[in-house]
Amino acid sequence: MTGGRTRPRTSVTEAEVEALVRGICFKNGPPRTLGVEVEWLVHEPRRPQVPLSPARLKAAYAALRAVPLRSALTVEPGGQLELSSPPAASLMECIDTVSTDLDAVRARLAGDGLGLLGIGHEPWHTPRRFLHQPRYDAMETCLDRTGVAGRHMMCASASVQVCVDAGHAEPGPLGHVRRWWLAHQLGPVLVAAFANSPLLSGRPTGWLSTRQLLWMEIGPGRAGAPPLDGDPRAAWTRHALDAPVMCVRREEGPWDVPEGLTFREWIRSGALRPPTRDDLDYHLTTLFPPVRPRGHLELRMIDAQPGDDGWIVPLAVTAALFDDPQAAEFAYRTLKPLAERAVTPPAPHNALWRDAARGGLAHPELHEAAVACFTAALEALPRLGASNAVTGAVAEYLDRYVARGRCPADDLLDPLRGTHDRAHGKDIRT
Repeated sequence: MTGGRTRPRTSVTEAEVEALVRGICFKNGPPRTLGVEVEWLVHEPRRPQVPLSPARLKAAYAALRAVPLRSALTVEPGGQLELSSPPAASLMECIDTVSTDLDAVRARLAGDGLGLLGIGHEPWHTPRRFLHQPRYDAMETCLDRTGVAGRHMMCASASVQVCVDAGHAEPGPLGHVRRWWLAHQLGPVLVAAFANSPLLSGRPTGWLSTRQLLWMEIGPGRAGAPPLDGDPRAAWTRHALDAPVMCVRREEGPWDVPEGLTFREWIRSGALRPPTRDDLDYHLTTLFPPVRPRGHLELRMIDAQPGDDGWIVPLAVTAALFDDPQAAEFAYRTLKPLAERAVTPPAPHNALWRDAARGGLAHPELHEAAVACFTAALEALPRLGASNAVTGAVAEYLDRYVARGRCPADDLLDPLRGTHDRAHGKDIRT
């Protein structure tokens, strides 16, 4: 995330950009690999409401860099910790790798009196930036133009991002056109089923996934999706070209933050300086759609989950619905009626995505689709080689949350509502 460049500064044409985006964002082939990126808030387990000082976070992260990991460890602008798995040849390989790395990370943090919190948005503190780098200075300036949502996204949110292969070039349940469509239509179901961010400053926001609400408020140019009509490559290429440029990097000094300049207009005008291939690559990293094509498909709509192993359930469910042909076909047929009801505007700004973020599985059609998709995933997991522990975790989640029309956000809200815990049959009033 620095301003360094490795290629000569040769400007690119519009035609070259179209060819490059098509080639680098969708890599076709049989689905063989899987990945996950898990983000966490870092806190004191006994005093999670107390903000950590930047000096304490800096020391803890310096110690973590000495821990041998297979996953890539990075720090987000607000100090959130992220582990990104290497591409795995199977679901269990992915789970085993990340679980082992998380055990090592937790052990190191525990030595400093710190722990990891799985929640989609910081529930107590206002956003504050931990990293001060040219990229984040420019990002903050750019996103501040549309309100406070950008700072929340940068500094106070956490997610589980599941990465699946783009799929076959040919049609079918595992073809790239179907998988692109499925990722967007499954998105609201995943938002609703795994919503886990109902609080800001200790108070309910009225949304079960406040994180998803904030993404929507950033706006369609930066955090939206292209229409799902026609070829995914062509649609994404148009979207990338017509998306606003976040910043123009400099070797020294602060980066320029143009207002209202799309990448297409930058190519045509050469404003500030003509864009290069490196600028295109960088521009693509500044777009935050719910499904981001990066050669593979990165599903970005799932809130971080509670518990040490909560991230495994969304990973397993998503993997089953994408990589098992029978489950993928079932999910397609299940979601098609929902898709026909919510054609425009594109995700995540249509009514269905908003309903998912606001009320979760209280939405009857989302609830019905979630029960069907989770059941299909549960049946598919043994075919993908999932262990009994993984299938058991998905079955428990289906019973505890999905079947009852609940999500983890309800667990956070129940004490504030003074309601009965339907999942466990006990009074949890405080």
